[in-house]
Order: sequence, then structure tokens, then C-alpha cells
Amino acid sequence: MSHHDHASHVPVHEHEHDDHAHHDGGHDHAHHDHSGHVAIYRRLFWIMLAIAVPVVGFNAMFADLLGYSLPTEGWTTWISAVLGTVMYVWGGRPFLTGAVDELRDRQPGMMTLVALAITVAFVASWGAQLGVLSSELDFWWELALLVVIMLLGHWIEMRSLEQTTSALDSLAALLPDTAERIEGDDVVTVAPDDLVEGDIVIVRPGATVPADGEIVDGSASLDESMITGESRPVHRGVGEDVVAGTVATDSGLRVRVTAIGEATALAGIRKLVADAQSSTSRAQRLADRAAGWLFWFALGAGLITAVVWGIVGEPQQAVVRVITVLVIACPHALGLAIPLVVSIATERAASAGVLVKDRLALEGMRTVDAVLFDKTGTLTRGEPAVSAVAPVDGVDEDRLLALAAAAERPSEHPLASAITRAADERGLDVLAPSDFTSSPAVGVRARAEGHTVEVGGPGLFKERGLDELALVEPWREAGAIILHVLVDGEVAGALRLEDEIREESRQAVDALHARGVDVVMITGDAPAVAEHVAAELGIDRVFAGVRPEDKAAKVAQLQDEGRRVAMVGDGVNDAPALAQ
Repeated sequence: MSHHDHASHVPVHEHEHDDHAHHDGGHDHAHHDHSGHVAIYRRLFWIMLAIAVPVVGFNAMFADLLGYSLPTEGWTTWISAVLGTVMYVWGGRPFLTGAVDELRDRQPGMMTLVALAITVAFVASWGAQLGVLSSELDFWWELALLVVIMLLGHWIEMRSLEQTTSALDSLAALLPDTAERIEGDDVVTVAPDDLVEGDIVIVRPGATVPADGEIVDGSASLDESMITGESRPVHRGVGEDVVAGTVATDSGLRVRVTAIGEATALAGIRKLVADAQSSTSRAQRLADRAAGWLFWFALGAGLITAVVWGIVGEPQQAVVRVITVLVIACPHALGLAIPLVVSIATERAASAGVLVKDRLALEGMRTVDAVLFDKTGTLTRGEPAVSAVAPVDGVDEDRLLALAAAAERPSEHPLASAITRAADERGLDVLAPSDFTSSPAVGVRARAEGHTVEVGGPGLFKERGLDELALVEPWREAGAIILHVLVDGEVAGALRLEDEIREESRQAVDALHARGVDVVMITGDAPAVAEHVAAELGIDRVFAGVRPEDKAAKVAQLQDEGRRVAMVGDGVNDAPALAQ
């Protein structure tokens, strides 16, 4: 496939790692259908908030705390009790059922702690209401506030999770309901689920690609914004891959299906999101663990209180104190703080275009002191670009590039594409060539503008018995790809091509340095290429000539030095390194 003899330029790719795949289910409780639960918790919160106002306002203990008076007789004395019972049965139901699940799993957590507090408050308050227990145990206001605050926390948490789910649903909605499959001489309309690998489908102008595949006929500008976020359409032609859900904006295509079902890109995105939703953060685990400890602590403290006050000889006070301990043991802030943290972190990440696969990984980022970047496709664009044009005396730079582009125009080689793209970006007129020929490891030859134009690497010069231009030696030392241009057998100049550094890479490296984080680059490319890119970006350390299967060892080496390492990549063959 290569027709140019150039420096080693091995693309290196990476894969998102699946670290921390295990997680506790303690904080999931009984809610996984996030879209439905948002509406349930939102409605329940507002209803309970409205009911809580009279419950708290007409509660005698709350009135004593704030120093206002309430009637001591009549129907108003029953407002808190009646409405408080509604709040316990209706508003407290999610916590009571969640507590049953936790106790059945023998893992008491937040739900059990909340259920304990509201149940004890409910029983004690009715005891006080009926005169069976001390009036000090009139805890209707505490029950009401606890239910409202915990419902608010759950609503916030469900809303943050639903935002990811709704984006996922909108992706799924972009898939077409039908696909047009070619069967012999006929075109048959089928459901996308009925497609199999190897099927040829027609994608008409304005239609949506029904499955991942490879273009076998035609070319079109595809709207890939729903997959990549890139607002501009991307031109795709024969031999290039297309993704289900993208839209052919201007012309039709014939696509051979290469992936269906769970193997498609959209299915992969859905799995990532599902993993993120099912993963619990360290804060959530800590909250559940703390709630479990508090549950047992509350029971222990209640038991000790009962024993001590029983020994003192005041059983009435023992009951009051035990119930008080059990009610106040449930911290309102814990139930609200963790959902707020989850919500803010999720929303901030989403606004920055970050898909969080595991919340533990997101939390761990704050301790990272070394970031390891793959080079090709991550710090660089992963495709060659013309970085310099050097004509000999008497030859115009633009004319040299236009002639080279004309000769390379029929070629499908990546270097040919880079040259023609450079000419197009400069707005040069590139005429169609004739008599085009291509020779592997040598170069191309064509007639353009009445001249014989040849473009090639060292193999071309060796074949012609010519010497390279002296000015290309520094390019070679920097690891660049060097091509010479011959016009009518005479050397007209040279082209320098290299993997173009992304502009955002400079910004990322500078931002990491500003935070005191070391930046390390790892690549399979030759040391000269790697050192050049590192010098351009100001990277602190370089691992060059590393094979994909050896990259995990380099990550481990950094970790053995006591570094907390994050790895950034873009491809599929570095899973061991990313998992490390």
C-alpha cells in the first residue's frame, strides 16, 4: 500500500480502560429507571413540601422552639398528626421499602437509617399525641423535614442521572425505523434489527445510516454531530467507515454492514453510559458505609441510654431519651450532600463533553500527578500534513506544491491526500494529470501542465542516481517524512510532511503544567519523531519505540516511582496499559 519510502510512522492507538469495573449496589436502592423516578420524586417532593408546611407550623414543639403560641384544644391540635401520618405513609414509602431491601440483603445503609428515624418519630409522635408518651416526643416536625429533605436529595440524584439517560434516548431515536437492503436486483425494506453483517444497504440523500458499515459505492457529506459533536459535515467516500445514526446530507450511498446489535458504536456508547450509571462514586460508598455505621451506632446509643436511665431510676426519661437518640441519629445533610455532589459532578462533566465511565475514576483524577499521552491520534491528528515546502532557486513555492498535487491527485495514498489537501488549503489551481503511474516504495509519475512530474522518497533518488537537497537533513533529524519533487527529471524542491500536532494539545499540556502535573508521552514512533513532538509541546518525558503490548509496563514503571498516573489515548490496542 505504501508507495513512498519514508521514516517509520507507526500509528499507535488506545482504548478506554475498564478499571474499577466492580461496584457496590448499596446506593442504587430500588431505582434504576431514572426517567420515571425523576417525575415520581419531583411530584412527591412538591406534594410533601406543601403538606410539611402545616405539619411543622401547627406542631407544638416547633412552636415552642420559635416562641409562638398555638391553640391547646380543638381540631388544630390534630393537623400535625393527621398530615404527618400522610407524610409517613406516602412520602416515607420509598425509604421504608428501600430499608426492607437493605435489611433483606443484610446491608443496612442510608435507607435503613432514614426509615428508622421516621418510624421512631412516627410512633413516638402518635404516643405523645394520644398522651401515652411525654409531650417532649412530639416529633411531627422532625419527621416532616426529614422526609422532605431526603426526597429532595433523591430527586436531585435522579435528575442528574436522567440527563445522561435522556441524551442516550435521543441517540437511539436518531436511528431509522427501516432500512433498504439490496437483495439481488431488488431493494427490500426491512427493520434495522433484521440486517446481518455483509448486507448491502442503500442510504438515500437526507436519510440516516441504519447500521455501522463500509461505503462500497458513492460518496457523501455525513452529519456525524450526534456521535462526535463535530458540527460540520464530514466527507466520506468508498472504503471509509460510517456509523449508525449519522445522516447522508447531500448524496446517496451504498454501505456494506460490518457491525450490528451490540457491536455497533452506538451500542458501545450506551454500554459506557450504563456502566457509568450503575457505578457508585467513593462519596456514595462512604455515605452508605457511614449510614450503616450510624444505624448500628444509633441502636447501640439507644440501648446504652435505656440502660443508664433505667439504672438512674427514671424509666419515663429513659423512653424520651432513647427515642430522641434514635430520631436525631439520622443526619439530614448526608442525604442531601451526596446527591448534590453527584449532580454537580455529572453536570459539569457533561457540559465539558466528558463521558464518565466510572465515577471513582473521576474522583481519583484530583490526585493525578502524571498524565501519560499516546502520541498518534491523541496529541497529533494521526494523519500526515505538509509542514514545509522548499523549492530550489528559480522555482515558485506555490507552483512546486501545485505540480506535486497534480501528480498525486489520482493516488489514494495518505501522503498524496496530505499534498493535495495542502494545495487546496492554499487555494491553488491543480490541473488534472495524465499518464499517471505509481511504483511502490518509489513514488508517482504523471504529466501535468506539459511537464513530467515525479514525487517520491529516497527510493526515487536511488533509482535516478540523484542526491537529495542538503536542506532536508534537519528535517530527517526531526523525524519528518521527506518527499522530493522532480520536474522533467530535474530536482525542483522538497516537501516536508509530519503528523500534525493538534492545537488543543498545546493548550492541554500548558494547562496541566499550570496545575503542577508532569506530562509524559508514549509512542511506537522512532525517538527522533517523538523528541520533535515533545520539544514542540514542552513535554517533560518521552517513551519512544514502545510496542502496544509493552505500554502497560511503562505505566507500571511510573507507578513504581510513586506517581499517580492517568493515561489518555484514542484507539483500540492499548487496553492493558489503560487498565494498568
